[in-house]
Amino acid sequence: MGSVPTGEALSARERSDIERAAVRAGSATGLGFTVCLLDAAGDSRGLARRLHAQLTDSARAVLVLVDPGARDLEIVTGEIAHRRIDERAATLASLAMTSKFSIGDLSGGIVDGLQMLAEHGRQPLVRHHTDPALG
Repeated sequence: MGSVPTGEALSARERSDIERAAVRAGSATGLGFTVCLLDAAGDSRGLARRLHAQLTDSARAVLVLVDPGARDLEIVTGEIAHRRIDERAATLASLAMTSKFSIGDLSGGIVDGLQMLAEHGRQPLVRHHTDPALG
């Protein structure tokens, strides 16, 4: 459920940490999480949308694109994923990520952001309650 195509920006351990966070987010939500670190050549939003459209089951997919050189971040959600991870949730996760990025912690920011996205993306538990008044 998680995928992390990256360049030279991260160590093997940092890539592994991000991969585990993406897999955990996917397991917790039933959504697919993909993280891409690359040079977006000034069009991070457009590139993120194009990459997202290429994902398997893009309706349930969440793509996080980080362009470390440009200090740019995009989060794209598919139709189903967007019902649980709305703009507000994506913005909060973005703020958490960029806060860590600003102190030089790229992988920590991504891991924190994935955790926040997963918290917002969890399906609510459905509890059945028998009302004694209904018999």
